[in-house]
Amino acid sequence: MLVIMRDHASQPEIQHVVALLSEAGAQAHLSGGEVKTIIGVIGDRETVYSLDLQGLPGVEEVIRVLKPYKLVGRDFQPEDTVVRVGPHATVGGGAVAVMAGPCSVESEEQMMQVARACREAGATMLRGGAYKPRSSPYAFQGMGVEGLQLLRAAADSVGLPVVTEVLDVRDAETVAEYADVLQVGARNMQNFMMLDELGTMGKPVLLKRGLAATIEETLSAAEYVLKGGNRNLMLCERGIRTFETYTRNTLDLAAVAALKTLTHLPIIVDPSHATGRRELVGVMARAGIVAGADGLMIEVHPDPEHAKCDGPQSLTPPDFAEMMESLAPLLEIQGSRLGWS
Repeated sequence: MLVIMRDHASQPEIQHVVALLSEAGAQAHLSGGEVKTIIGVIGDRETVYSLDLQGLPGVEEVIRVLKPYKLVGRDFQPEDTVVRVGPHATVGGGAVAVMAGPCSVESEEQMMQVARACREAGATMLRGGAYKPRSSPYAFQGMGVEGLQLLRAAADSVGLPVVTEVLDVRDAETVAEYADVLQVGARNMQNFMMLDELGTMGKPVLLKRGLAATIEETLSAAEYVLKGGNRNLMLCERGIRTFETYTRNTLDLAAVAALKTLTHLPIIVDPSHATGRRELVGVMARAGIVAGADGLMIEVHPDPEHAKCDGPQSLTPPDFAEMMESLAPLLEIQGSRLGWS
């Protein structure tokens, strides 16, 4: 349920509604603008609907929300969420993020080389995997804490924030010590215990769409994080599984456009995992920006032929620099900018 307060409703009026909801055992999540405050209500439906809130001072309208997600929807918050990462990086509200780096952390030399190249080309965050969820148990699983340390050191050397994946809820606190953005991979999109935990943490979260998840399922998963109190959430379209085999997955740009109408959360596009083919990454990155994405996640490796994972979809540093140059006119046309200050 949504409680729409009147323009410039007073703080006592808002708090009175919140207190009544609390007495009924419901949670109140406030979305406050310059003029209007919207209260998102979560709790037992029958109990909440039985409350007579319509006639309370300051209340303009009470709306029953039938969608399974409430806090992530634009009904609750019409304005775009802007996520700030570290002292300089911004995502959303016209600021476009570029998260670039290797699929997995392999060595100090590799990370330092790619960090410098990505920063020089204009990346706003450094990505890299320390824990890798692989389809085969015999494939490279990542360097763990040592990988996190190398990733952090490389990012600090060039002044970029770190984006890396949390694979297990038991590792969340450890990963958070090194990372600025906690990534939830496609295979963990409906790991509700993980989402609950990240919802209580203060770090920004990047939630990837599952391999076969619908838009509604993706938004419902995002609701878990916001329900826990963490509003710094970004969604990522990384391709879904279809009958097509030429590309690794199928990049669903229609979902990007649809999500921009349904949710206030920033949307990131990952053309590397979506296509699985280096020659397609640049064009699909540009297509993602045109579709309205608030950022890109691009895999970059100094020696893709010898990468321990995902070499065929990784750009070389020169290719990445060329791709970044190609984004400039598109950002200018849309009135957007790279999210770096």
